[in-house]
Amino acid sequence: MDKDRQKYYGTKIENMLEDIKTSIEYLKESTKPIAPSVSLGRLTRMEALSEKGVNEAMLSQNKQRLVRLGNALNRVEQRTYGSSCLRCHKDVPEGRLDMLPEAVLCVLCIEKK
Repeated sequence: MDKDRQKYYGTKIENMLEDIKTSIEYLKESTKPIAPSVSLGRLTRMEALSEKGVNEAMLSQNKQRLVRLGNALNRVEQRTYGSSCLRCHKDVPEGRLDMLPEAVLCVLCIEKK
């Protein structure tokens, strides 16, 4: 991958990292415990607990993606980004990297997994 494409993906990954960090801050606030003293109706409390569970799952996924994107940014800085699939050692298609910049496997290998 040439320098211009590496720079393009580096900028894209940095922007995604900022978005995810913002999302994580919001999700941390929305996953705080719901105090029993808060005046909510029965269904509303159940809905709030359900929403809290969904937000906790999203928080966990965002934290994992944050790590993967950080690793991808390190590969960009080391100029090894997008070089080859970890399993078959063929190039990871740029279309896949456009959709999932942290990808380390090509489509065929991920389907086999």
